Amino acid sequence: MSSLLLHPQLSDCRRIFIDDLEVQASIGFHDFERRARQRVKISVALFVPVAESLSNRDDVQDTLDYDKLREGIGALATSRHFNLQESLIDDVLDFCLKLGSVRAASVRTEKPDVYPDCKTVGIESMRFAKAP
Repeated sequence: MSSLLLHPQLSDCRRIFIDDLEVQASIGFHDFERRARQRVKISVALFVPVAESLSNRDDVQDTLDYDKLREGIGALATSRHFNLQESLIDDVLDFCLKLGSVRAASVRTEKPDVYPDCKTVGIESMRFAKAP
């Protein structure tokens, strides 16, 4: 995800990220997935202009608070049943793009326990904020 900092629209940004946030989510369209919550890993990268994330006071109020990001994503991911990882990603992207000065966001979800013959299955998506 860090290679996105090379994108011309993001070259003046910081990458703020959370990797592998684990939640127990109700997700999937298979019967075995609907019977019980399952482990989902969520990774998020937010791109915030450096000029809008400086703090001369060294105060978290001047920046994007990781706690709010983590708590918001966790609450969203466990708020309802999602048939598709794509639906979860779209909701997480919507949430992230409403935070502070986020110019773009990338979200990756993984379901590591779905299939016994592979490490994980997942989806990744990225979206730019709409210009004001």
